[in-house]
Order: sequence, then structure tokens, then C-alpha cells
Amino acid sequence: MDKEIVLITGTNSGFGYLATIELASKGYFVIATMRDVSKKQDLLKEAKQRKLTELIEVFPLDVTNEQQIEDVKQHMKERYGRIDILINNAGYSVGGMTELLEVEEWKKQFETNLFGVIAVTKAFLPMMREKRKGKIINIGSISGRVGFPGLGPYVSSKFALAGYSESLRLELLPFNISVSLLEPGSYKTDIWEKALGKMNLATVSEYDIYMKKIYAEAKRSGEQAADPNEVVQVILNICKSNKPKFRYPIGKGIRSIIFIKNILPWSFIESLVQRKMST
Repeated sequence: MDKEIVLITGTNSGFGYLATIELASKGYFVIATMRDVSKKQDLLKEAKQRKLTELIEVFPLDVTNEQQIEDVKQHMKERYGRIDILINNAGYSVGGMTELLEVEEWKKQFETNLFGVIAVTKAFLPMMREKRKGKIINIGSISGRVGFPGLGPYVSSKFALAGYSESLRLELLPFNISVSLLEPGSYKTDIWEKALGKMNLATVSEYDIYMKKIYAEAKRSGEQAADPNEVVQVILNICKSNKPKFRYPIGKGIRSIIFIKNILPWSFIESLVQRKMST
């Protein structure tokens, strides 16, 4: 096949869904993987409407399932013999206060958002290394730069993903394999709705008032969030670039947030959060 082959995880919705359609429309061949392939109908319907069916192949992949990762790897090796671009997009968010969350929920968060990325990347690295060519795009978050109350598991997993991505980038420089980390702010995907929907706002604890304020603030932010196609265009630009950068912060106010975190004293950040939590 003369087209560049892209594998994307978590394509049933959000950035993964949109990136699959956009990249296929630009002539890439996309292996669109998702944990639950019963949710593939919307993707396939849009692909058919846009006459992209021949450029998209849907494959089941739970990034926490070692056998499914192996199955996709073998399929890629036998059918295509290579992978040009890997986009680690699969992920979700756990919301809640640390004291009220079970440790098991933290473990599950890391299993998908960090260890799933590592496992999938390890599976496909040999093919890239042998060809001395490839691009890996990890979908991180501004939450990998700045902590947010009530999102400890998600924030921690994204901080860890940023550190992993930085190390991986340096490891792969000799092999002409680039690693890029996207750091989106708030966009109109369903990740926050799913996370907040699982928060127990009917508890009786000293955290209740703060949890309700966090929920209200996150909901307001979600309603004002930008079009996720902005992120998809950055993904496309990375795919087209001969020398992709490492970090790609994107979104309204994101650069200001990073500036505040890196330049201003930590006490300033605390005062901002306390003001939000007390109003």
C-alpha cells in the first residue's frame, strides 16, 4: 500500500472519531480501533456518506487487553507490514475527591491512560524502528501541566503520560521516530460529561459543597468549550510535518495557564482556586 497507514485508538467518539474521518479524507489509510466495536456504526455511516469506506478499517482494541493488542499487531504485520503513524487517543476521566475515591478507581484510570499507551506503543515500536521511520502522537491534556481539584486520578495519569512521552521522544531520536504530545484544553467531547456523571453529588461529607462547585465550574467550562476539530487539525499537521515538535498546547487560554504555572508563584494559583471554590 502506498498510502501512509495510521492506527488510532479510541475512535468511537471525540478526537479519535473526528481524526479518523479527517485523516481518511486527506488520503491516509486509518486503522480505527475501539474497545466496543458495537459502537462503530456512526463512524462507518459517516465514512460511507463521505465515500471513505475503503480508507478505514475498524478493529476491536481495548488498550488494557494484552491479547487484543497482540491481535492488532499481528494483523498489521501480516496485512500491511508496517505502521507509519500511531495515535494514542483512548482514555477517560475519573472525577471525585481523593478521600472519597477507591484506590481501585485510580488503578483503572492509570491502566487506560498510561499503561494502555505504553502497551500499545511497545507493540508497534519494532515495526517503526526496523523501518527507521514513524510518528507517535499521544493525546495528553492541559491537566498534564496543571492540577485541578476533584480530578486527581485524571490529572495524575496525564502528568505521568507527559513524562513518559518526553522520555520516549529522547529514546527514539536515533531511529527517526518522532513523539509528539498534544495538550488540549476544554473541548466539546463527552469525556467530562462521563467523568462528572459518575461523581456522587448526593454524599454527606465536608467535601459536598466543593464538589458541587467543581461540578458547576466544569459543566460551565464544557458548555463554553471550543470545537474539537481544532485539535484534529493539529493532529493532521503533525502527520504532514517532516519534523514534528514535541509539545502542542492548544485551546483558549492554555498558553496563559502554562505561563502562570511556570512563572508566577504557586501561592497565586492557590488564591485563584480558593476564590473559585468560595464564591
